[in-house]
Amino acid sequence: MKRFMLTMLLCLGGTICIAPLPVHGQVTLVSPEDGATLQQAPILSWTDDAYDVYLFSSVFFYDSLGQYYPFRFWMLTSSYEMESSWWNLLGEDCACYWAVLGYSTETHQYAWSDVRSFTKSLDDTDFTPTDWTTHTHSKDADPDFEEVFDNTQVKRFDIVITSGRWRSMLNDVTNTYGPFGQPAGGLVEAEDPIFVPAEVFYNGTQWYRVGVRFKGNSSLQNSWHRGILKLPFKLDFDEFEDDYPQIKNQRFYGFKKLSLKNNYDDRSFLREKVTAEIFSNAGLAVSHTAFYAVYIDHGNGPEYFGLYTLVEEVDDTVIDTQFSNDDGNLYKPEDTGASFVEGSFSETDFEKKTNEDDGDWTDIQDMFAAWHDEARMTDPESWRTNLEAIFDTDVFLNYLAVNTVVQNWDTYGRMTQNYYLYNNPDNAKLAWIPWDFNEALQDGRIVGALDLDFSNIQTGAWPLIEYLYADDVYKDMYDEFVRDAVEGPFDGTAIQTLYADYASLIEPYAISERRGYTFLNSSNDFQQAITELNQHVTNRNAAVEDYLN
Repeated sequence: MKRFMLTMLLCLGGTICIAPLPVHGQVTLVSPEDGATLQQAPILSWTDDAYDVYLFSSVFFYDSLGQYYPFRFWMLTSSYEMESSWWNLLGEDCACYWAVLGYSTETHQYAWSDVRSFTKSLDDTDFTPTDWTTHTHSKDADPDFEEVFDNTQVKRFDIVITSGRWRSMLNDVTNTYGPFGQPAGGLVEAEDPIFVPAEVFYNGTQWYRVGVRFKGNSSLQNSWHRGILKLPFKLDFDEFEDDYPQIKNQRFYGFKKLSLKNNYDDRSFLREKVTAEIFSNAGLAVSHTAFYAVYIDHGNGPEYFGLYTLVEEVDDTVIDTQFSNDDGNLYKPEDTGASFVEGSFSETDFEKKTNEDDGDWTDIQDMFAAWHDEARMTDPESWRTNLEAIFDTDVFLNYLAVNTVVQNWDTYGRMTQNYYLYNNPDNAKLAWIPWDFNEALQDGRIVGALDLDFSNIQTGAWPLIEYLYADDVYKDMYDEFVRDAVEGPFDGTAIQTLYADYASLIEPYAISERRGYTFLNSSNDFQQAITELNQHVTNRNAAVEDYLN
C-alpha cells in the first residue's frame, strides 16, 4: 500500500520527542465482541530493540482532503491489549491508522511502532432490492435510450456513498496524484481509481450497491489539482455482484456501464454532447449523451456536484446496438502504438475491451502491415484493395472530415488517444469509433487543431492521415465528406439553433453550480462560451468554403 507518515511528534514531559515511523502494512480488524480485548501484537512490527512497556496507543485517520486528525489515545502499561469499547465510536467503513509507542526498560529507548492501517468493514449484504423490475434493473431488458438519453430535459442522479467509502475514494486519488488543490508538474500515468459500492437514485427508484469510481485522465487530474470537486465518475451497475448476489446482472434501463463527464474546462457545457450528435448525424457509430444534474451524499446529505454529461460506454451498448453484435474485438488504443507509425505496434498499446482472454492481436498487426506495405508507392490500387480488406476507410475518412471540420483536436493527429477500433463482425473490417469531445469545437490548445489540408501535421507521425490525404482517390473522398459535413450535421444555422436550445435548457443548472464545484468564474462565463461557439461554427463554415474553393 502507499506509505503514510504521522503528521505529528509526541513529546513526553516536554523533553523527549519521538518521530513516527512509516506505514509498512495493512490489516483488517473485525468488530470484537462486547467485553473482549483487541490484540495489538499481530499488527506491530518493532525494530531489533525489545519494548517491554507500551505507553500509548493511537488511532487516527485522514479526512476527505487528506488532513490528519487524531481519533483517540490510550495509556497502556506492560501490555498490548486494550478494551474494545472504542470500536463502536468509529464511523462505518472507517479507513484508519494505528500506532503504538513503546519503551524499553533495558535500553531506555522510545519508539513508535510501524504505523498500520486497518478498516472497520461495513456489513451491508443483508438487503432486498425492492425496487427491482425487469424494465428498470434486469439484463433481460433492451436499453431504453429514450428514458436515459432524453435531449429535452435535464435529469437528476442522486448518489449515496458512505463517508468511509467516500474517504477511501479521495485517499486513493491523493495517493496517486498528490494532495487536493495543489498544482502538479504534469499528468501522471496510473491505474484506474478504485470502485466502491454506492446507492443510485433516479426518479424515486433505487439501484443497489452500484460500482462508482472516479474516471478520466486530464479531466480528473486537472480538476483535482485545481481544487475542484466536480470530478468525473464511472458507474458500473453490477461491479459488485459477487459481493452482493442480489444485484447479479443489475442494469440501469438496460445499461451496465455509464460515464458521468464533468465537462472539464468547458464553460458552455455543450462540447461533449453537441460533438457526439454531429458525429451521429454524420452516420458514425458514437455514444449517446444527455445532461444530468448530479447530487452526492457522502455523509452530510445531498450536495449539488454540478451539471454533468452522461455518456454511453462504447464497450457496453454502443457496439451491441450500432453493429450487428458485440462479438468482434474492441480496442482502446493509447500511447505510442496508437499512432500507427511503422514499427510501433505493442500489445499493451491496444487494450482489449472485448475478448480479453484471447491473446490475439492479428487484426491490428494486419492493419499495420497493410498501411505500411511498399505497394502504397508502387501500386496504389493494390495498396488500397489490401488496406480496405482490413480497415474501413470509408468510415475513417468520414470521421476524419467531420473531426477536422469541428476541430476536435485531442485525438489522433495530435494525441495518441480518444478513439476505439472495432472489428465489425459484418465485414471483418476495423471501424473507427470517436470518443471524448470536451476539447472539441475550438481552435485547440497546446499545438492547436489540424488544418483542413493537414499542412500543419507533424510529418511522419500520423500515417493514417498522411497516407490517405496523399492518395488522390482518398483525398477526393475526404473532400466530399468535408462538404457533406457543413451541408448536413455541421450546418451553421442548424448548429446555432441547437446551441440556443440546449443553452436555454441547461443554463439554470450551469450557473447555479457552487464554488469549488464549477469551472465557471461567474454566470457571464456561460453566456460568453455560447457566444464563442456560435462564432466558431460561422468561422468553420467559412474555412470549409475557402478550402473547397
